[in-house]
Amino acid sequence: MRFESKRQRQYRHATERPFPAEWRRILAMAWAGWHSLTLDERSRLEPMIQEFVASKRWEAAQGFQLAEEMIVLIAAQACLLVLELPADYYRGVGSIIVHPTTMVIDGPRSTDNSGVLQSGPLPIQGQAQFEGPVVVAWDAVRREARYPEYGNNVVFHEFAHKLDMLDGTVDGMPPLPNSASRKQWIDVCTREYEALKDETSGPLIREYGAVNPGEFFAVVSEIFFCRPVEMRAQKPELYAVLAGFYRQNPAVRVAGE
Repeated sequence: MRFESKRQRQYRHATERPFPAEWRRILAMAWAGWHSLTLDERSRLEPMIQEFVASKRWEAAQGFQLAEEMIVLIAAQACLLVLELPADYYRGVGSIIVHPTTMVIDGPRSTDNSGVLQSGPLPIQGQAQFEGPVVVAWDAVRREARYPEYGNNVVFHEFAHKLDMLDGTVDGMPPLPNSASRKQWIDVCTREYEALKDETSGPLIREYGAVNPGEFFAVVSEIFFCRPVEMRAQKPELYAVLAGFYRQNPAVRVAGE
């Protein structure tokens, strides 16, 4: 006889039941990207959302109260990134901590590749800790889910960091299948990263992506899913390597092609 823990029992019950109609209503109201998904994509995404919600620890910071809308919206966007990727790619995500608004961190830190430590208060809307939780600000999550045209999405950004961390380093290169794809990734992303640092990249990629290669990958992942048509038109090679990794073609999805 095998005994289930309370958490295992809750997980089994959550993933066996049909996708809640209320969750579909939440996503239709709160997430602009939900409407561009095909029926097939939604049918595959929904059980992933259920599993993600049930298998992760959800915490609220600073006396904040978590609502169902918050958990479902964060989970759905996180799962979109791995819709076509192996099921265990979020194995490094144990918990998600939700703050009501922008957080301020303090203390020594390195913000670039120079190795120089900086200190002082730094306002952030999210953070992905290596072998630790993902932290997001709810007001940013809610706003950016509704207005993808601005190209910012803290959920996409922080969970892209978690994908980058899968090989044990944060170097702007997630797991790739072979040496040819790695070479293409390095060639294209290095060129675009250097152009961003040199301020010759154009307006599509915001300057925060020039902080280091890890931030570059997280920033361009935001744009890939939020403004894919513009990225495909303005940065076709960068779009192609991201499409190769994520195994998705969001420009076709958004444009209705």
